[in-house]
Amino acid sequence: MSTLPLPGTFSLGLVRGAAEVKQFFRIREQVIFTFAFPSLLMILLGSMLNSSMPGMAITTGQVLAAGMIGSGIVSTSFNSVGINLASDRELGALKRLRGTPMPAASYFVGKIILVGFTSIAQVVLMSIVGSLLFDLELPTDPARLLTALWVFLLGITGCTLLGIALGSVTRTVSGAVAVTNLIYIALQFISGVFVTPITTLPKVMVDIASFFPVKWICQGFRSVFLPSEAATQEMAGTWELPTVALVLTAWCAAGLLLAKLTFRWSNEGR
Repeated sequence: MSTLPLPGTFSLGLVRGAAEVKQFFRIREQVIFTFAFPSLLMILLGSMLNSSMPGMAITTGQVLAAGMIGSGIVSTSFNSVGINLASDRELGALKRLRGTPMPAASYFVGKIILVGFTSIAQVVLMSIVGSLLFDLELPTDPARLLTALWVFLLGITGCTLLGIALGSVTRTVSGAVAVTNLIYIALQFISGVFVTPITTLPKVMVDIASFFPVKWICQGFRSVFLPSEAATQEMAGTWELPTVALVLTAWCAAGLLLAKLTFRWSNEGR
């Protein structure tokens, strides 16, 4: 008697991803906050800080908007996953999933699918807001679109895995909320997201930010949405795209290792 082969890790991950997306959209408050908060922050800060940059055909509002599109996907990946994973564990959902044939890797794939879906929507929404309110030029050049694609993929993959790692070491939802938001807000400030141009920040602060992915994700997105001359406002005077790719790839590898080492199905025994 022949038996049907068991579904593979990736196939289970796709099924889990579909379930994650459905579950996400059932919580209206979560949907509204996820999509509205970064755009609202862009509108408020961009309106208050918008001014012409001397000798350049761009404004500080455009620089801020381009960087915030990058930081927005950090919110939908690192923050959301870290908090949701802690919630799944605290509610016992992870413990119940452990009794199914689904391996941890499939759970990771499901989270990345959810993040990919929400992050695409976030980028589209914030791009429209930046275009309408700050005259941010949407990219049409194939090279820039390709840059946007690989920065996006590396960014959400690395940040999702780091969110899994952080959510695995925090025992409660309240703890995860506090830690993820503290890290996220601090990195936005020292990575030049809220302060434009980044060269106005103390060099030691930017040097610290250079070890983390937020700076490089935002720098990558600035290279997509801003003209070439805007690169002179970066710390190195160029977009440093090879370095962006190297750092984000390294964080993907580090995030995968940390997620595998720290992931737990329950808080029991901790």
